[in-house]
Amino acid sequence: MHLSAPLKQSAKYAKHVPKSGVFPKGFEVASWASGVKKNGNLDLGILVNTNKSRASSAAAVFTTNKFKAAPVMLSQKLLNATNGKGINAIVVNSGCANSVTGKVGMQDAQQMVQYVNENLGCPNSTLVMSTGVIGQRLQMEKIRKGIQSIFDKHAFGNDFNSWLNIAKSICTTDTFPKLVTSTFELDNGTKYTMTGMAKGAGMICPNMATLLGFIVTDLPIESNALFKMLRFATDRSFNCISVDGDMSTNDTINMIANGAVETAEINESSPEFEQVRDQVTEFAQQLAQLVVRDGEGATKFVTVNVKNSLTFADAKIIAETISNSMLVKTALYGKDANWGRILCAIGYAKLDNLQSLQADKLNVSFIATDSSEPKELKLLSNGVPQLDIDEERASQILALPDLEVLVDLGTGKEEAQFWTCDLSHEYVTINGDYRS
Repeated sequence: MHLSAPLKQSAKYAKHVPKSGVFPKGFEVASWASGVKKNGNLDLGILVNTNKSRASSAAAVFTTNKFKAAPVMLSQKLLNATNGKGINAIVVNSGCANSVTGKVGMQDAQQMVQYVNENLGCPNSTLVMSTGVIGQRLQMEKIRKGIQSIFDKHAFGNDFNSWLNIAKSICTTDTFPKLVTSTFELDNGTKYTMTGMAKGAGMICPNMATLLGFIVTDLPIESNALFKMLRFATDRSFNCISVDGDMSTNDTINMIANGAVETAEINESSPEFEQVRDQVTEFAQQLAQLVVRDGEGATKFVTVNVKNSLTFADAKIIAETISNSMLVKTALYGKDANWGRILCAIGYAKLDNLQSLQADKLNVSFIATDSSEPKELKLLSNGVPQLDIDEERASQILALPDLEVLVDLGTGKEEAQFWTCDLSHEYVTINGDYRS
């Protein structure tokens, strides 16, 4: 493996980077510094399924941006053509998004896939992902040499360092690699493992934004069932995070199930379907929250919890609107208990109707996430402002690195959560010179 300079990782993020892990059977990964990144960091990664005992299944959720990048369009085409069956590899580069690059960009994405397929000896087997600056063409000679070097030098591994390095290889403005691994047990006693990686720190929300991620598991899951699980999980995880309200052109979440665990394949009618779906959702939420914690310039991780809504859709729209509000986010940064900004965001949320909103039932609170008391600070109670708000306590809660904004609509039983961060001066600094 070709090593490079480490990420400039802040000490405050160190606790979010694992020191060890247990990884799914039948997968190997490799990473390389191809030279696409100017700083010499790892910028190329390949994941390969080595289990040949049964056919793998793959599914993906892609950006809804109208200007989809070449790797997005190519991967969509392959998944549609194969129905997600027989996908055995993912190749990903960082430093260049290969987006808004026309026919040559599509040709470059196809070449990346071809290089991997040729080394695997298997056509129609590889998905491709890219992230970085938009509007620039890939440096294909560097990419080609990097891919070939990975195979020639047998750089693949299933150890912790191999997985951590591929997580590093997909980073751009990230300050730490995002790697999560967990072992799960089904009611029937079957144990299986999931590992996930993601990159993202800016252009986050709506609908994943500049987010790349992939999740792999050794559980056998039928391709249509896998897509429904991933769609359900994404709607409750990667589509429930916000850093700045911008959406990129390359956003992709891929999932591959290789079936290396000896058990019956999970399909939509399997008794284990909902349990696996919920476990994938819980896992995806862990991974998605790491993206918010690494929000560009962020100083706070904020959970926006909207409960007792008439519908889940209404709760999610309101939570998203609050999370995307620049005024709310700057108030959180300034430790200002300006609940009027939260109320305004609720009021302009683009709901289909107002049945979930009744002013005399609306409650808004700040919730402390540490052991200090009082845990809940009421700001609005049944539509009535609290005139004796403890401003000192509000400042204490807003000074916490983790906090919760609770909105109780009081009109139903559905709830949704969004995860966001504050907006600081540093965000402007980071994005003002991103290309330099």
